[in-house]
Amino acid sequence: MSRGTLYVFCGKMASGKSTLARQIAAERASTMLSEDHLLAALYAGEVNDVSSYVRCSDKLKSAIRPVLIDLLRNGASVVLDFPANTVTQRRWIQDVIVQAGASHEFHYLHSSDESCKARLKARAIEEPQRHATDTVAMFDAITRFFEPPSNDEGFDIIRHDCG
Repeated sequence: MSRGTLYVFCGKMASGKSTLARQIAAERASTMLSEDHLLAALYAGEVNDVSSYVRCSDKLKSAIRPVLIDLLRNGASVVLDFPANTVTQRRWIQDVIVQAGASHEFHYLHSSDESCKARLKARAIEEPQRHATDTVAMFDAITRFFEPPSNDEGFDIIRHDCG
């Protein structure tokens, strides 16, 4: 049986990761797991700063890891709409890929802070339910932790220039 493919996304907040993830999931008839949706369902009202995000995200990743590995081992391809924005996040993803024996596509959305902030402001109008976390202040707080991927991390990086 062939192993599945894990589709991974890296880019600043509001760079277009989720939009690209939805597109790839539709094009490749793959299962999509969205961290934003899962956090909102499991931790409604609890994610309001970087430390609460890290706490809830770590719990979620711990719970979903064995399921993700099983899906990939059993041949399912998964679009993982979880950020791969830090070396630590990417190590977790790399470990899943190795444990599952899966292939991967690593999409890096390169964007300027200004273009991300413009998309963030548009998203606040389109998705008002995200107003508590989708703010310029949250963008600034999260972006200071952003680490662009490097070739020595073991990923085959597909770069998208997004403004």
